[in-house]
Amino acid sequence: MNLRNALCSPSAHLSRRNLLTTASGSLFLSPLAKILAAGESTKSGDPSRPLSIILLWLEGGASQFETFDPHPGGKIGGEVRAIATSAGGIEIADTLPQLAEQLHHGSLIRSVTSKEGDHERAVYNIKTGYRPDPTLIHPSIGAIVCHNDDIGSDIPRHVSIMPGNSPARGGYLGAKYDAFKIYDPANPVPDVAKRVDQQRYDERIGDLMNIAEKKFSRRRLINADAQRTLHAATTQRALTMMSSDQLNAFDVMQEFRDVRDGFGDTPFGRGCLAAIRLIEVGVRCVEVTLGGWDSHINNHSLQSAACGSLDPAAASLLRMLAERDLLKTTLVVIGGEFGRTPEFNPAGGRDHWPHGFSMMLAGCGIRKGHVHGATAGDADYDSEKPASGVSDPVTVSDLHATMLKTMGVDFHKQLETPIGRPMFISEGKPIDAVLDHA
Repeated sequence: MNLRNALCSPSAHLSRRNLLTTASGSLFLSPLAKILAAGESTKSGDPSRPLSIILLWLEGGASQFETFDPHPGGKIGGEVRAIATSAGGIEIADTLPQLAEQLHHGSLIRSVTSKEGDHERAVYNIKTGYRPDPTLIHPSIGAIVCHNDDIGSDIPRHVSIMPGNSPARGGYLGAKYDAFKIYDPANPVPDVAKRVDQQRYDERIGDLMNIAEKKFSRRRLINADAQRTLHAATTQRALTMMSSDQLNAFDVMQEFRDVRDGFGDTPFGRGCLAAIRLIEVGVRCVEVTLGGWDSHINNHSLQSAACGSLDPAAASLLRMLAERDLLKTTLVVIGGEFGRTPEFNPAGGRDHWPHGFSMMLAGCGIRKGHVHGATAGDADYDSEKPASGVSDPVTVSDLHATMLKTMGVDFHKQLETPIGRPMFISEGKPIDAVLDHA
């Protein structure tokens, strides 16, 4: 039974478990959101505006050759051509013509290297900055950013749209830092609308708080302080979310049709538009997932199809953030868990490749119109020594330290796990070459 049915269906019983799930699994907005949602603007240069991150997650492993690092012609280049971009002297694949016009907003890193070539392990590595550890679950970067200024109200500050197989998690920071998951923003946020009149709704809430909560406390905490369960507070946060005007930020249908069309008529495009609206009301991290990149067969057709969704959405996102003066305080990250092999397999596909792949960073302290690192072309590629052809390699931990630095997080700080184990937020060092020192 979901929250909406529990509260609003005439024949349903109120479910404590489902009500609490809505609130307890995600962190809620800072008080700034109340100002922003009321229509009062803040300038991006104002320190009261929080720094935020939007991660466009390319699930399955986008090919660097068909996106940000083309090597046209020859054996490894495939069928793509290289096209000029708005960042003078930098070319990307012709599968991304609209994004090419927005490349001046950020930096390309073409030399990310990882030790993880398995999907699940590589996703964990990129999203947390750490390799999997059987004794510990590390928090994602969004969880760390929210934990860095742990205040809250109204709607979640950590959101995953079209979450795919591996939505961001709070790890050892706790489940309240898990991303709040929604799917296609064309649909309403589930489990928040009332389906009975206000009087009946209020009666049910009264029963929940005055009867069910008290009985639960007596049953579970005969000899303990009821406040330790936090059930009442968590329930109240869920109810606050249900009545908040800030929920409107999820509703992309409030935007003009031509604005929505610019992002593409896809769930991913609508997710990118929703990400901007959420950032505007103070959400700290939004992760939007686009699948379809795992091209072990028919590489060109699969990569091109995925780029068809990525291109208008990512380009429109960068352009709109800049137009609304939000890019200065919003870090945009575009990438997936690894890249694809320089060589084609017998099925015309490219396999997993962690030995030099591409990510794009833009906004929020990132150098504009820059490319860092390079991978070998036909003349220099050596299949026996895959890492040898990567110049200026960037480790995953260094990538995380860079992102955290732009977000104002002390990445050298140690946090304590629930069992008292000290853990550095990041073990990497920021990539100085991609930071804006102006």
